[in-house]
Amino acid sequence: MNAPALSFTALRPRLFAMAYRMTGMRADAEDILQDAWLRWHEADRTRIEIPEAWLTTVVTRLAIDRLREAKRRRADYIGQWLPEPLVEAAPEPLQQLEHVGELSLAFLTLLEKLSPWERAAFLLRESFELDYAEIAAMLGKSQAAIRQLVHRAKARLQDDSPRFEATPEAHLDLLQRFARASSRGDQAALMALLDENAIYSSDGGGKVMATLRPLYGAKRLVLFYACLVRLYAEKPVYYAIATVNGEPGLLRYNYGQLDCVMSVSHDGERIHAIHVVRNPDKLARIDPALSQLGPLVRLVE
Repeated sequence: MNAPALSFTALRPRLFAMAYRMTGMRADAEDILQDAWLRWHEADRTRIEIPEAWLTTVVTRLAIDRLREAKRRRADYIGQWLPEPLVEAAPEPLQQLEHVGELSLAFLTLLEKLSPWERAAFLLRESFELDYAEIAAMLGKSQAAIRQLVHRAKARLQDDSPRFEATPEAHLDLLQRFARASSRGDQAALMALLDENAIYSSDGGGKVMATLRPLYGAKRLVLFYACLVRLYAEKPVYYAIATVNGEPGLLRYNYGQLDCVMSVSHDGERIHAIHVVRNPDKLARIDPALSQLGPLVRLVE
C-alpha cells in the first residue's frame, strides 16, 4: 500500500464518523468517502500541509452538499425518516459503550432539526473538538459566523437533548426487560418500564408497515404492543441483542429474516423514546450472520 493510501486508511474511521453523523446514512457516508478518496488521490499533496485537515474539509463539504440533496428528497418521504442504523455483534466488555451518545439513533434524529451548515459546525466543534479557527477555515466562513452557527445549533437542540446518562449495564438490563415485556404483551411490566410521555417512532419508508407518525404516551404504546403480539402470534419471531450505533439495541427476526432494528432512550429506569427502523433499504447492509446470535426471547413460547 502506497503512502497516500496509508494516510487515507489511517484517517478513514474518523472521516466516516463525520460523514455518517452529517448524513445519518451509512450508504451516503461510504459514497462521500469514495469521492474524498478520489480527490485525495488526484490532489497535489506537496501543497497539503496537514492531510487530516484537508480530508476533513473535503468530507465535510461533500456531506453538506449530500445533506442538502437529502433534505429535498425527504420532503416526499412516506412516514417518519430515521437514520440508517450501524449494527454489530454485542460488544464485550460493556465498557466499550462509553461516550457513544453522539452516535445513537436518538441523537442523529435530533440533528435533523439543524441546517446542513449548523450541523457541520456543531459536529466539528462538539464531537470532533476543533477550535473555531480550524472550523472557519474548513467551512470558508469567519470565526464569528461559526460561533453563531454553533450557538444556534445548541439552542435548537437544547430542549430535546438527553438529560440522563445511564451505565451500559443499566441500558442492557432495561433493554432485556423491555424485550420480554413487549414480546409477551405484559401490560403491567410495560407500564412500569415506560415513561408516561414515552414516544415511539418507526421508519418503514412506505415499503413495509410502520406508523406514519410518532405515538405518544405510555398507555398508547402499551396498547400498540398488545396489538403487535396478536399480529405476530402465529409467526416464528424473536428478538436478539446487538450493538446498534454503539449501544445495546434489539434486532427482530421474522422467519429468520431481519424485520427491524430497535433502539431506546432512557434515564436508567424508564424508557423515554423508542426508535424502530423497518425500511428494507436501511437494513440491507446489516450482516446476515447476526441472526446467529441466538434468540433473546421469542414472541410465542
